[in-house]
Amino acid sequence: MHDWLVPDWPAPAGVRAVCTTRAGGVSPGAFGGLNLGGHVGDDPAFVAANRAQLQAAIGVRPVFLQQVHGTDVLPIDAATPDGAVSDACTTVDAGVACTIMVADCLPVLFTDRDGRRVAAAHAGWRGLAAGVLERTAAAFGDTRPMAWLGPCIGPTAFEVGDEVQAAFLAQSADAAACFRPGPAPGKWWADLPALARQRLRAVGVEAMYGNDGSDAWCTVRNPLRFFSHRRDGVSGRLAAAIWRG
Repeated sequence: MHDWLVPDWPAPAGVRAVCTTRAGGVSPGAFGGLNLGGHVGDDPAFVAANRAQLQAAIGVRPVFLQQVHGTDVLPIDAATPDGAVSDACTTVDAGVACTIMVADCLPVLFTDRDGRRVAAAHAGWRGLAAGVLERTAAAFGDTRPMAWLGPCIGPTAFEVGDEVQAAFLAQSADAAACFRPGPAPGKWWADLPALARQRLRAVGVEAMYGNDGSDAWCTVRNPLRFFSHRRDGVSGRLAAAIWRG
């Protein structure tokens, strides 16, 4: 799987997951490598070839969503077409991969310890503040799933305004620990993975793995490995996928 990330977590044997990088693919220029986003200006033929490469590598069909920074969680199966509007998805079926595209936002993958259900969520700051992770965790019912956090814009690169900090502080005073004063009044450096971990812990998800906020996970700081919309303006998309074997 090239230079792709394979989660290091105690998922059950029947559950598999991966997060792509720029490695592989046929896209040129700003989309150089394995761009999986069909909405960013890349040649559709290149995107189709890249998606086919992903499917061949993982052995199941990835379902690509139309992500809108919302909180909907879509149940999927083998008949679910690409392009459904949702920012998270879940399945109990084998042979289909819950898939989230990102280029700075945080992908979060979920499974229960029995491997009966898997899920994936797209957590930019808007969706995170609105509750997308809580809603995705709720798809597991009374079971508390484990979660893996993939690469995203890191806390030394994610500059936000007062309105972003206020959106999180309005829900929890603990969120203040995830913001540092930025380069100008009214600006802050936000720690997106730390905010996600706070939100997950608040709904009983204690088993969390992956992105710890260090530069190795930062999409902005690693241009040869990760796409970044914040860094490049025009950018491809990575994908994090999880499926039952």
